[in-house]
Amino acid sequence: MNNSAPAFAAGYINNDGPKLITERFQFEDSFTLERFLNTGGYNGLRKALEKKPSEVHDEVREAVLLGRGGAGFPAGVKWGFCPEGVWPRYLVVNGDESEPGTYKDRLLMERDPHQLIEGCLIACYALGLSQCFLYVRGEMALAQERIANALNEAYEAGYVGRNILGQDFSVDIVLHWGAGAYIVGEETALIESLEGNRGMPRLKPPYFPAAIGLYGQPTIVNNVETLSNIPWIIDNGASAYKEMGSETSPGTRLFAISGHVNRPGVYEVEQGVTTFRDLFYGENFCQGIRNGKELKMFIPGGGSAPWFFEEHLDLPLEARPIGDAGSMLGSGAIVVMDETTDAVKACLRVVRFFARESCGKCSPCREGTTWEEKILRRIYEGDGRPSDIELLLDIGDNISPGPYPVAAFSEQDLEAVPFPPRQTTICPLGPSSVAPITSAIRRFRTEFETLITQRDSIPVSAAPIEVEQ
Repeated sequence: MNNSAPAFAAGYINNDGPKLITERFQFEDSFTLERFLNTGGYNGLRKALEKKPSEVHDEVREAVLLGRGGAGFPAGVKWGFCPEGVWPRYLVVNGDESEPGTYKDRLLMERDPHQLIEGCLIACYALGLSQCFLYVRGEMALAQERIANALNEAYEAGYVGRNILGQDFSVDIVLHWGAGAYIVGEETALIESLEGNRGMPRLKPPYFPAAIGLYGQPTIVNNVETLSNIPWIIDNGASAYKEMGSETSPGTRLFAISGHVNRPGVYEVEQGVTTFRDLFYGENFCQGIRNGKELKMFIPGGGSAPWFFEEHLDLPLEARPIGDAGSMLGSGAIVVMDETTDAVKACLRVVRFFARESCGKCSPCREGTTWEEKILRRIYEGDGRPSDIELLLDIGDNISPGPYPVAAFSEQDLEAVPFPPRQTTICPLGPSSVAPITSAIRRFRTEFETLITQRDSIPVSAAPIEVEQ
């Protein structure tokens, strides 16, 4: 095949608009060093090395590069949290993409690993680091292979290792394969896994990674997509980056769209400019709901995000308005469900995932998610009790306390669910299981009630039990 001809990665959908981090996806050999160098690769690193590290840091801060892993915190600000004069310090790349519906980081690692490596090198230069750990999810075999080959090429060509590009700048990048656990996507659990321990989250405070991270040293944890944006920013400047997107969310972002649309896939779109309606129905994007059906609901930010409905279609793809409406963009995964979707079954599927993936460290999550799954399964299979709906909400309130009285919670209380969620757990996994439950019950309570057989709970006899002598 001619290398100049389009050969877009499986799962990626090309659309009109700026391409900051997916431009090379059109080439069949996009993952090779040769293609990377022929398309401007490592130019950002060269320009960074011509500046002072503080100037590179200022450029990223000026660009307002929001984290793409879920929290949306500005990367440049996060870099500044490391305490001065404490060495060594580390950069950890979170490539453990495990949120349900999310698969855009996997494409970046498979299709353009050198772009990620260049972003790591620039970040290390800006922060004065000499050690980077690239943590990749265990199931992503092709991503691991592509990154390993790219690292070998980069070491051999002098882009990684000692005295990079002849400068007094040396970095060692270690590729680490995870074992495949959702909880390791949480940064402190990822650090625990890197240290050889079972992946379980740490208490914050005191274990904020920027202060006490890997091996007890200051550590910056950044997402794959976040770091993949840095070469373009340094090569083209923060001002050019801010010309795209909105004022508070500049640049582009990858969204993985799955579910009941005609053209699911990964799209690179401008933040704050494109709406959910554009994404679902636009001819340039998903081209409508499949089979001409109507939209019933959608999850805007991966399985842990509260659900959205038709009235939310015109919200822009930007963190602040989505948060104000009661949900989040999270990891950039959007799951679309049409009118044929069983809300109870959809809720059960998501909750079952979180119940299985709980690490067990916190009692409310370890016990509560399992109870939620059992009750939902009981309802779905026709064995539900009239009290089960309130029981689900009560359990959820113990995992993620809300300001509302449980008994008054109904589908009319559309503003009752607090966001961001409060939690009685160390990490947000427990509250993530509550989001689909409150979302489904507040909107589709009648579907739960229809499945519940109208019978009383089995009474407990007060009569003494006779025991044969």
